[in-house]
Amino acid sequence: MRILFVCSGNICRSPLGAQVLQERLGPAASAHVIESAGTIADDGAVMDGAAAAQSVRLGGHPEAHRSRYLTERIAGSADLVLTAERSHRSAAVQLAPRAAKRAFTIKQFARVLDGLEPGDLADVHSPEALVERVARLRGTVPPPADPADDDVDDPYRRAESTHVRVADEIDTALTTIADALRAVS
Repeated sequence: MRILFVCSGNICRSPLGAQVLQERLGPAASAHVIESAGTIADDGAVMDGAAAAQSVRLGGHPEAHRSRYLTERIAGSADLVLTAERSHRSAAVQLAPRAAKRAFTIKQFARVLDGLEPGDLADVHSPEALVERVARLRGTVPPPADPADDDVDDPYRRAESTHVRVADEIDTALTTIADALRAVS
């Protein structure tokens, strides 16, 4: 299964998400290709230092990361697209319209998982089926009062406290997502 994280420059949130999910999945990560891209990325940039420090704090390995620009091929080949913001989800779906059913913000996917009833996933036995079920049931879970609550703030060039808060938000959502992926693998 291909899991794609998308943000703007592909130097903060999306590589952080990919690295943290890799860690949260543990040995189950080997069953997935976890990658990232950015809607305005310059190909080949290293990860932002403050974001890389948060990745290390959460167990990630940012050293090898190099940014890449989101393309139709990249968006279209993903089985699950997890974006930092709703605008990134929109950009991925514009590039690859068939990705609409597989694209969520990171926090939205976790929120829907948290809002499902225990029996909603009882007959789900693969990561792909999990994505399909969450897509089908996303409308049954109440949205946040403020739609922006499904977005992850951009910490680029902001205070360390912002980087810590953003990393913790991503980690909380990805812990929920990793638990669900492991349960169906």
